[in-house]
Amino acid sequence: MKILLAVDGSGYALDAARFMLEHLDWASARPDVELVTVHPPVPRLPGMGKVVGKAQIEAYYAEEGAAQLAGAKKLLDGAGLKYSARVLIGPIAETLVAHARRSRCDMILIGNRGMTAAANMLLGSVATKVLHLSGVPVLLVK
Repeated sequence: MKILLAVDGSGYALDAARFMLEHLDWASARPDVELVTVHPPVPRLPGMGKVVGKAQIEAYYAEEGAAQLAGAKKLLDGAGLKYSARVLIGPIAETLVAHARRSRCDMILIGNRGMTAAANMLLGSVATKVLHLSGVPVLLVK
């Protein structure tokens, strides 16, 4: 089984990682794990290229991505679970679903902050959007 574990550095993401680790015995073999964080693209502003170069933007993405992955990496390393970590850039839900499809993941595992139905309708959520877009099963952890 191949699992895409989506994280954003939040406690909710760490809850999803812990859930996965607590339930490893559900499968006959240890899963392949794609540990993924997605950073929205930096807005392109007129004249921005004169002040901020491509290398600076890439370094920013790498630094932010490393910070978002750090907690989950620590948990997975502590459990001795192998994984591939990736920092992706793009619209979050769409990028997660596209990566799961490209990587042939069997499931997307994502933490959810557990908004009420009314708040979710008004604000939306990445988790809800992933549910609607994904062709593979999605497991939300509250």
